[in-house]
Order: sequence, then structure tokens, then C-alpha cells
Amino acid sequence: MRYSLLGRTGVKVSRLSLGSMAFGGDASPDAAAAIVARAREAGVNFIDTADVYNQGRSEEILGGLLRGWRDEVVLATKAYYPTGPDPNARGASRYHLVRAVEASLRRLATDRIDVYYLHHFDEATDLGESLRALDDLVRQGKILYPACSNFAAWQVAHALGMAAARGLTPFCAIQPMYSLLKRQAEVEVLPMAQALGLAVVPYSPTAGGMLTGKYAGGVRPEGARFATNKMYQARYAESSYWAAADAFGALASELGHKPATLAVAWVAAHPAVTSVLLGARTAEQLGDTLAAADLEVGPETYARVAALTPTPPPATDRSEEPRQNL
Repeated sequence: MRYSLLGRTGVKVSRLSLGSMAFGGDASPDAAAAIVARAREAGVNFIDTADVYNQGRSEEILGGLLRGWRDEVVLATKAYYPTGPDPNARGASRYHLVRAVEASLRRLATDRIDVYYLHHFDEATDLGESLRALDDLVRQGKILYPACSNFAAWQVAHALGMAAARGLTPFCAIQPMYSLLKRQAEVEVLPMAQALGLAVVPYSPTAGGMLTGKYAGGVRPEGARFATNKMYQARYAESSYWAAADAFGALASELGHKPATLAVAWVAAHPAVTSVLLGARTAEQLGDTLAAADLEVGPETYARVAALTPTPPPATDRSEEPRQNL
């Protein structure tokens, strides 16, 4: 396993990280224990969860599994989405974040959260209030590094500028969706992160499993995610995704790689990417994606994979002008 610096923090995290969204849901406590053991054996030291994953069970299970080796892990969790019927049990207000951090600390059975993500941009709360609340939590030692997930590039840049102007702790990382099928992050998020020194921790590198070969030919096995999960069905509804997934599977076979391994390695090969977030319901599922740690994707292979889906248009409307090194 290789390790990279988490933005400008000086903290080293594994190039592949473990997501625990399935813990307490599709992954039983025993399955979660096997998944964590497999990741730890592979050298993963960066583990991610969120307060809404399975109504807090993910954090509870993970906290128990980390007992005895908590200090060997860079632990991340998140807040924003509703955690109960209370209209204030959501968002990025000071009111909610203070309570959310305390609840996560209890469930995780830890004295601090290493990386704390705002899980989504909160349009209802003044950004300055959110940043001040995070800074206060840093000063209290309850979180070490604020971060954000599912933010647009302008929202991140705005937050960094505001933090600098007000002397607040800045975001250290951003967690965008990124895969061969979802490449919007290439337009502004990834270049912004490179320019401003932010770590990038992409999630869903196999496009919810579409790039694992499991759904070849559009087949949806009974009980599989795309047969039961409405969110994923909507996210990848376009027929072009299924065609690209089949073409990707064929290319992976030609190159002699498992599709899941190549999908993760391709995301990891982007120069802006710090650590690729892996999810699994079983330790066996995790094996193919962890194998990406040993797969170096060279320029030719990277280009062949990228050619399977459209490159998103640039942010500027002056697309007729080639980029030049001036």
C-alpha cells in the first residue's frame, strides 16, 4: 500500500480507503469485522463513515471494531443529512453540528474525529456560521480537520476564501463522486483541488458496482443494488452508462484485469486524487478493489479507458482555444 499526504495537513493516508456505508445494513457486524480486517491487512489506514449510515449503526459498529487500535487509523465521518424527525436534526448550522459531533463521538467511542466532512452544501445556513462552528470544534479538540463532500468547486473556493479572511480552520479535503461513468469532477473540482492544495477522496469509483462486470449486458441479479436501490437506479438510468460499462468490461478482460480493479486504479491514477474510497458488503467483494493498490495505470491504458466515455466539456466557453503552457 502506498500513502499520500492528506492535502497540506502532513497526515499520511493510504491511497485506498475504506467506506463503511454498508455496516449495519447490507453488511452484518460479522461481515463488517471481516471487511475491516481485510482492509487493515492490506495497509488501509483511512476509514470513512457518516452519521446517517443505517441510522448510526455504521458508526457504532465501526467504533467497536476500532477498539484497541484507534490511534492507527485516520477516522472520518460526516454530518448534514437528517438524523431524526426534529426539523433541526439536519443541515450545517452550529445548532446541529455541535450535537452531531457529540453523537458521533459517542457512537464511535472515540475522543476525536480526525476528518469531519460537511456531507452536503447547506443552502439554508450562512456558510460563515458553519465554518465558525467547525473551527470551534477544532479548538475544542473534538475534530482535527474540517472537510466537505458533494460541494461544487465554487462552494469550496468560497469557503476557503472565507476561512482565510476570518482566520478559521480551512477545509483539508473534498469528497466528490468520481468514476469513469461520472466524470463531472474533472471540469472544476479536481483542478481546483490541485491548485489550492486540497486532498481529493473520491467515492463510488466502480459507479455503484456497474463497472465490476456484475451487470454485464444490463442484467440485474435478484437482490443486487441496481435491482432494489432506487437512488442508484436513478443515478445511472441513462442507457449510455450501461453500454460504456460493457465496453469497459471487455477492455478490462483484454488487458487481463478484473473490472473492479481497473475501475479503481483508473480513478487513483488521476494526479489530483489522494485516496479512493472503497465500499463493500463482504470481504470477498473488497478483494478485487483492494488489488488496485498494486495496479499502475500507465498513460496509454489511462487514455484507452477514458475514451470509453465522453470527456466533460470545459468550464470556460472558450473551448476552441487549446490550453497552453505560458
